Amino acid sequence: MLSALAFFFVMTSYYIIRPVRDQLSGAVGSSALPLFFFATFIVMLLLTPVFGALVARFPRRKLLAWVYSFFVVCLLAFVPAFLLQDRIGARALGVVFYVWVSVFNLFVVSLFWSFMADIFNSGSARRVFSLIALGGMAGALFGPIVTSVLVRLLGVAPLLAVSALMLSASLVLLLKLSTQDERRTDGATEEPIGGSLWAGLKELWSRPFLRYMAILMLLGDGIGTLAYALVADYARAHFHNNALRTAFYNDIDLATNVLGAVLQLTITRWLLVRHGAGWGLVLPAIINTLLLATVMTFAFGHFFELDFSAPTRWIDLPAWLLGRHTAMSTYGLSLLTIMLVITRGFAYGTTKPAVDALYTRVPREPRYKGKNFIETAVWRFGDFIVTSGVFGLGKIGIGVAGMAAIGAGVSAIAVRFARRAGNSPDLLPEHSTSEKSASG
Repeated sequence: MLSALAFFFVMTSYYIIRPVRDQLSGAVGSSALPLFFFATFIVMLLLTPVFGALVARFPRRKLLAWVYSFFVVCLLAFVPAFLLQDRIGARALGVVFYVWVSVFNLFVVSLFWSFMADIFNSGSARRVFSLIALGGMAGALFGPIVTSVLVRLLGVAPLLAVSALMLSASLVLLLKLSTQDERRTDGATEEPIGGSLWAGLKELWSRPFLRYMAILMLLGDGIGTLAYALVADYARAHFHNNALRTAFYNDIDLATNVLGAVLQLTITRWLLVRHGAGWGLVLPAIINTLLLATVMTFAFGHFFELDFSAPTRWIDLPAWLLGRHTAMSTYGLSLLTIMLVITRGFAYGTTKPAVDALYTRVPREPRYKGKNFIETAVWRFGDFIVTSGVFGLGKIGIGVAGMAAIGAGVSAIAVRFARRAGNSPDLLPEHSTSEKSASG
């Protein structure tokens, strides 16, 4: 219950700043996304040894306290910048804030799940991680609701102070959990993990499970990033101030998180307990393949004619939708939004609990360092490749249907690697906590 409540506050904090970040991409359109993601990827590479050093040298309690407190201060420091967004410019502020939110994901969200994998064994994780994730999903629903109300009353900048308050509440609960676990294990889990600063990168090459997870991260990232890029252009064409764009992205997050909560309440826990965490990776990959095949089918028609290389077509999009291509085009654009919601819903509602359950079956050092390297540097590298690919394919005349066909093939390959990851030979046995601790 404490873990679920702590994750509730973490995700409330994150989902308050998420639409604030996304409205910046909506202000500049998909053409700026490769710059955002490339800058993020470079910073993630530079911060990987920093994170490794912190994990190696400091006890878990101090690491949690310092990291979370640092980000509370950062959130408050961003408030004046967003008050001056129009003067600073969405592109300049977007690069900085996109990078910062990714660092937030590394040091706050990923650290939370590494901590969870530290205090639960594999059997317990399969039973309770979907419930803990459900607490986070409640926060992911509460955050957009709070944002929807406050952004209209207060504007964008004050939302960051509300996010800082929620993050502070999660820190209090995590420190309490750490104290309880220290008493249960006689202080063994409070010892620094030690090891190399670059252990995350080294473990990626030496462990089959981590290699599979990195490949899955690259393959599975394409569909969501493709939809995100197209929706960014749609937001740029339709919403002309930061409050409206924030509200639009907030509504997408709300729909996504409702789907994720439904999945966690119905399919996910049953799937993980009865069939193993590996199937929590396979099912979303199958869904992604079907979604892309559907988009490819409906995109063959007038919606296929969208020209990515001509931004004026997007600027004129509202009039274009009302013209002779209305039926197919409206449905196509709606389908892209639906695709974004569904792929994110399955990622948060099924894939994430399954991935974190599998990480309980690896030693402590790769659990903290390897996991975080994959979920940050590898993830952002995939974002950069996909958004650059969207731009490049558009330049040579490939439209939505062609991109969807490529994506469907990639997702089909991801199904195979999902099966391999769930049955990787280097995973520790599920029934023993002592084996996991000893190997760490």
